Amino acid sequence: MRQICIFGAGGQLGRELLRRRPADVTVHAIDRSMLDLSRPAEISALLQRLRPHIIINAAAYTAVDRAESEAELAYAVNAEAPALMAQWAQAAGARLLHVSTDFVFDGRQGRPYTPSDTVAPLGVYGASKAAGEEKIRGFLGADALILRTAWVYSEFGNNFVKTMLHLMAERETLSVVGDQIGTPTWAGGLASVLWRATELPEFSGTQHWTDAGVASWYDFAVAIQEEGLQQGLLTRQIPIQMIPTTAYPTPAKRPGCALLDKAGSYAALGAPPHWRVQLRRMIGAWQKGKIDG
Repeated sequence: MRQICIFGAGGQLGRELLRRRPADVTVHAIDRSMLDLSRPAEISALLQRLRPHIIINAAAYTAVDRAESEAELAYAVNAEAPALMAQWAQAAGARLLHVSTDFVFDGRQGRPYTPSDTVAPLGVYGASKAAGEEKIRGFLGADALILRTAWVYSEFGNNFVKTMLHLMAERETLSVVGDQIGTPTWAGGLASVLWRATELPEFSGTQHWTDAGVASWYDFAVAIQEEGLQQGLLTRQIPIQMIPTTAYPTPAKRPGCALLDKAGSYAALGAPPHWRVQLRRMIGAWQKGKIDG
């Protein structure tokens, strides 16, 4: 039976991975209470004890704005920790699947980014993730799978969808940025893709994956309200105003249009549903959990 170690098992992607784990694998779920990735020296000892065949790194420091003042912590989790995972995997003959981000790009090139495009992060978060990618390649080359994704959300943890639903229930109006473009990605679908990838060693190197379609944060918010109303999580509709990024200053700069070219991964794994379909599934699952819970 394959032994698989999941780092970040308590996060929104990690919890979706656990919910979808195949029956024919033994999973070692590592969350923050078991291992602090800001102290990467503990990683090698843990892996040596568990001896997994496959490592899935779904853990990351993702506080984009706070990273600007916590660079050392961001680099420890996003660069040094993955480097040690890769180093152990190289020595042990194990496989590493590492989740990265569209924030490694600056969003200025005017077309979707291919996996081979040069990275140009705008802030500490993106730079730390890019550094992690480079360290993984240094140990494993193209044998590792580095899967870049974007705008991840789920019914677990804190994310844009749940924040919007809470605000829409409390406020009389909302203002949402309309000039940052990307693709919302349901963690449930992403988890299923990662499990498929564990069975496809030829699906490796740097790859891109998001749900299908394109949206601004404003488009995403409008869709969240529509789905929330339709599925009974919201009882009233409020006005949503589209604003420019300049009207909502943040410590970290965001890429304006960091769309990812997924042609290669879609050809290998099949295209996913449109992000709007996945949003409907997530809201339905969250509503069911709130009712059942």
